[in-house]
Amino acid sequence: MITEIAQIEVIAGQEASFEAAASEAIALFKAAKGCHHMRVERSIEQPSRYRLFVAWESLEAHVGDFRNSQAFGEWRKLVGPYFASPPAVEHTSVVISGF
Repeated sequence: MITEIAQIEVIAGQEASFEAAASEAIALFKAAKGCHHMRVERSIEQPSRYRLFVAWESLEAHVGDFRNSQAFGEWRKLVGPYFASPPAVEHTSVVISGF
């Protein structure tokens, strides 16, 4: 299992529209092969900054399957107009789990 973390900077004043579009996109992730769950969090200190967290079965499920799918194009079509800059994306794996 890996976690995709995308830091998304949204155009100031477009936060509510971005959140509505991201909510609409939940079904795309739910239907994606190898996707276990997704969530979007908003920064308290930087209200135009969001982080998308997606749990994938494998890196290939994200970069191979989802990124090359029609669903990814639909995701970007929904949320892309609200990006102030391209998202910064990285993948992580758990090395320590305390509780």
